[in-house]
Amino acid sequence: MTLDLTGITTKAALHQLFKEQLGFEDWYGPSWDAFWDSVVAIVEMPPVLTLTNWAEFARCCPRDMRILRQIIEDYAQEMAPKRIVLA
Repeated sequence: MTLDLTGITTKAALHQLFKEQLGFEDWYGPSWDAFWDSVVAIVEMPPVLTLTNWAEFARCCPRDMRILRQIIEDYAQEMAPKRIVLA
């Protein structure tokens, strides 16, 4: 599965995209803890989730991009062979 992050410039917009496209629960909010819980235990994730055109988000939200990168690393260890990749 591929998610295009073109035009995503806020943490809230990114989490809304995740909620809509990955089928997160109604209670899901813009929180990295909620994202982690959702991807490891609540929804069935695809074998590979590819995030494209992420540079604009990284420029606008550098702190959140660092958190996302750490989550990607942790997810690869916790959920192998499933993975999230930046492309």
